[in-house]
Amino acid sequence: MFLLADMSSLVNAPAPSSTQQPPAASQRLLSLDALRGFDMFWIVGGEEIVHALYKACPVGPLHLLDAQLQHKAWAGVAFYDLIFPLFVFLAGVSLVFSLTRAIERNGKAAALKRIFFRSLILYVLGLIQYGGLADGLDHIRWLGVLQRIAICYFFAGAIFCLFHLRGMVAICLSLLIAYWALLTFVPIPDFNLRTKHLKTLNLAPGDAQTGIAFNATTNMVSGQFDDGLNLTQQIDYRFLPGHRWDGAYDPEGILSTLPAIATCLLGVFAGLLLRNGTVPDQKKVAYLLGAGVAAVALGFLWGLQFPVIKKIWTSSYVLVAGGYSCLFLGAFYQMIEIWQWRKWSTPFVWIGMNPITIYLVFHLVPFNTVAERIVGGPVQTVLGVWGELLLALVVVAMMFALVRLLYQRKLFLRL
Repeated sequence: MFLLADMSSLVNAPAPSSTQQPPAASQRLLSLDALRGFDMFWIVGGEEIVHALYKACPVGPLHLLDAQLQHKAWAGVAFYDLIFPLFVFLAGVSLVFSLTRAIERNGKAAALKRIFFRSLILYVLGLIQYGGLADGLDHIRWLGVLQRIAICYFFAGAIFCLFHLRGMVAICLSLLIAYWALLTFVPIPDFNLRTKHLKTLNLAPGDAQTGIAFNATTNMVSGQFDDGLNLTQQIDYRFLPGHRWDGAYDPEGILSTLPAIATCLLGVFAGLLLRNGTVPDQKKVAYLLGAGVAAVALGFLWGLQFPVIKKIWTSSYVLVAGGYSCLFLGAFYQMIEIWQWRKWSTPFVWIGMNPITIYLVFHLVPFNTVAERIVGGPVQTVLGVWGELLLALVVVAMMFALVRLLYQRKLFLRL
């Protein structure tokens, strides 16, 4: 049963310190909360504000910003493609602080038990968010956003508890290389499962005839990274039950979970750096920025052979997204922990202290309907193209009011 208590402890670190000095290694970093809140802001309304603003005022700079807040159709990366991996990365950063304290207090066995139950509850929350049993067992989305976070947290947390740094690095590299090798060298049927392609054959993803045609394909290919024609999506088609987000496969599917765990481990490495009291704060920022630039460059270089694709979470995408995550973390750490520029980040801290709460509330509560009752109808008609922007602003205002209230009352989702 859920209690409103002292912390959103699914993936977050210990409670914040009131000190205005840069926090010690054992204390909570407000920069993590602010960055997590900044990341979540775009999901819970920021994106809609930009889209509405561009519709009302379609000028060049806003066109570029609008494009960055849309997923790439397949290969490539936009800012919006970095939001999900940044959250997974930050889960890895935070677990270093929370699990270290748990191990010091109660030992590894208790920490592992804690990891298991929190991951399980977060996984169940993910099932509920996508409808749970409402449409029957055949329509459960077994793998989704929260489910992926839960699985990544579970495995990254267990690896952190059981292995030293060298072992963690070896596992991370092995996941990335193994995933690349599987998609590059394992032969697959030369049958494209993309919904648009199936329609040209008068087929649909769930049809029995699609399965017959797929299984009857004798021509085998390897090294394919096209949408609908790659090992990751074919494994989902064969083995993933229930509802699949993209018809025959899911962007949070089975095989792509492996490199997603590596994303969380990259966050663990960043967390170990931030927690290291022997490294000066300014050097920590330099290491994060340097590692970020190197990872982005290496990821795009690897992408020449293994394309940067979010929907199948390619190894090159892990490096690119992880690199940008390091850059964001370094920038936020510099501003908030070193320069002590904190006032601007307060609204993001409100969100970042309750990320799971606000994510669930946003997807389960009809904020748009409420906003339409306030500024919809005649108000929206009078404002014309600006009415949609006002609607988006009201939704975001309600979200900020909610997280501010929770923060002031010190109410945070706790298991």
